[in-house]
Amino acid sequence: MTLAVAPDLHPPADPLCRPSGAARLGARDVAVPIPVDFRLESGECLPQRSLLARLHGPAGAPVVAVAGGISSGRFVHRTETNGLGWWSGAVGPRAPIDLHRLRVLAFDFAPGAEGLARPVTITTRDQARLLALALDHLDIPRLAAFVGCSYGGMIALAFGTLFPGRVGQLLVVSAAHRAHPLAVAWRGVQRRILELAEAAGRPEDGVALARQLAMTTYRTPDEFDARFDAAAPDRAGEAYAVCDYLISRGHAYRHHTTPARWISLSDSIDRHRLEPEAVAVPVTLVGFTSDRLTPIEDLRELAARLPLLFRFVEAPSLYGHDAFLKEDALVGDILRTALREITR
Repeated sequence: MTLAVAPDLHPPADPLCRPSGAARLGARDVAVPIPVDFRLESGECLPQRSLLARLHGPAGAPVVAVAGGISSGRFVHRTETNGLGWWSGAVGPRAPIDLHRLRVLAFDFAPGAEGLARPVTITTRDQARLLALALDHLDIPRLAAFVGCSYGGMIALAFGTLFPGRVGQLLVVSAAHRAHPLAVAWRGVQRRILELAEAAGRPEDGVALARQLAMTTYRTPDEFDARFDAAAPDRAGEAYAVCDYLISRGHAYRHHTTPARWISLSDSIDRHRLEPEAVAVPVTLVGFTSDRLTPIEDLRELAARLPLLFRFVEAPSLYGHDAFLKEDALVGDILRTALREITR
């Protein structure tokens, strides 16, 4: 593991980063109104009237925004209403993002699937602007930190360029300042699968098949080699063991989203681009050397160009782009170090 630390920077202790209102434990949903005059950078309007966000943890605590990949959402921690959250390994009581002393704000990325008849052209800057609307609605003047992984990390970087005065620090995992062309190519094939399935009247099958392809890009050749052998089935056209795994993953995902929403968010990843020098917030940056979607070379360039880099960690992992979901001990230690000075 390679570690670079800028000795003259420290993640700021930020006692003022807390929402107003009565103290309350637990989690609750908030519908954030989207103004009628809100326009995306493309000039389009969102087909939804509100943004759904969720607050986890005690009212009055410093607030940390948490965002993940395009399949994540506001249920970041296990709750009584939604089972396991998408990042329960990192968020919870006494977890690295400790809900005993921090309040977590997570949100569903726009556009929502409901009422979305066609894809919407939306950028990571648009998502950052929507988060700012949520902060205004909740009377949160400033986040103590923004923890973003994958697509959420892109949004965190965009937030740091647009609203540097509204966040104390960024923790960016498996995300860079641009989308790599090979990753754009893979996602482009996924989008064409979705479009073809939609035209054939089989949208759910398209989502399942696109998810199968996506799974091959999230993980590593070494993991697939360790888990599956290449023994042939009895007849041509029957599934190999690795194909059975991918088919099951696609089947489990087929109702999770719609083609129009997936195309919107996939395209949003691919049009992400910003100047690292414009991120005027202290950044902890984490990358994995086996990640093919966000190559470590792009993370190294980002680290070299960030004006307020606090720490850059690059580490090996069997799990590639999914390492932030699997490497609990490593990622947890980084989170604890970055967040430990946040106080009330």
